[in-house]
Amino acid sequence: MGIDNTDRPHGPAPAAPRLPPRPEPAATPEQDAARKAAREDRDAQVRGVSSIEAMRQAIRHAARDLPPISELERVKAPDGDAFRARAARGLPFLVTGLVQRWPLSALGPASLRERFGHLPVRARVGDYIHTAFAPDRAMQDMTMAAYLDLLDAGSQALPPYLGNLELRQLNALCHWPSWFDKMGPPRFWVGPAGTVTPLHCDYDDNIFAQVWGSKRIFLAPPHHDQFLYPRQANAILFGSPFDPEAPDYARFPLARHAALVEVIVHPGDMLYVPAGWYHQVRSLTFSLSSNRWARALPLALGGHSSLLRPG
Repeated sequence: MGIDNTDRPHGPAPAAPRLPPRPEPAATPEQDAARKAAREDRDAQVRGVSSIEAMRQAIRHAARDLPPISELERVKAPDGDAFRARAARGLPFLVTGLVQRWPLSALGPASLRERFGHLPVRARVGDYIHTAFAPDRAMQDMTMAAYLDLLDAGSQALPPYLGNLELRQLNALCHWPSWFDKMGPPRFWVGPAGTVTPLHCDYDDNIFAQVWGSKRIFLAPPHHDQFLYPRQANAILFGSPFDPEAPDYARFPLARHAALVEVIVHPGDMLYVPAGWYHQVRSLTFSLSSNRWARALPLALGGHSSLLRPG
């Protein structure tokens, strides 16, 4: 997904980038239920599966056969076949030798203001950690330059965070591997030390590129959701109130049984997070990351043809 830089002296000027509209709240419980059912059906159709619920159950069931891990394997950038074969095992791993080749990696944080300060962004503000998966969490629209000014002011206890943004101008400087047949658009994450995405899981395979800075990530396997008090945000996203960095076993006693593995991702690392794995992410320094979610049957379920949508 790049930018067309061709000169167009006789055509109209390209439209300025805009943020997507915020979701409208449902007026009644019936409307909310109808929207939820329609979204789940669209999610299943996009992924080519007959049922998101059946896919989730298959992921959790398959995870019971996974071996315990205490650290993640680190591999050199594989070709498509080698990546898919490794990912089919259902375990997360780190890939090296790829992200550092991206033109975006060669730029520094100063480029956000110099080259991209005009871009519209949507910042997570206030106590966005405890409302991370709520539909009405606090957001503030501004430009990239205004966001950087807000950070410089340091007036908020929890630093504002740019998360899950589709920034095409930045993506024009990335070269994603073609490991999946179908993927969603790249999403970007920008913020200083202390910005956090709390514990959650996505029921899609995920590749996460650390471009600048370092982050600490905790991971737990899908079938350990029974210990993590999950709360559904939507059909493919579940959050957990448990914080592995400050465990409160008095409130969440079952979390003692969750097998958590910690990894530090550094500039140039790409992390593969299999569908259904819980993960929490904290910036240790000012960071820019990007990720893409696959839009197909997870690679760990390659043998589950019964889950595929007919037709």
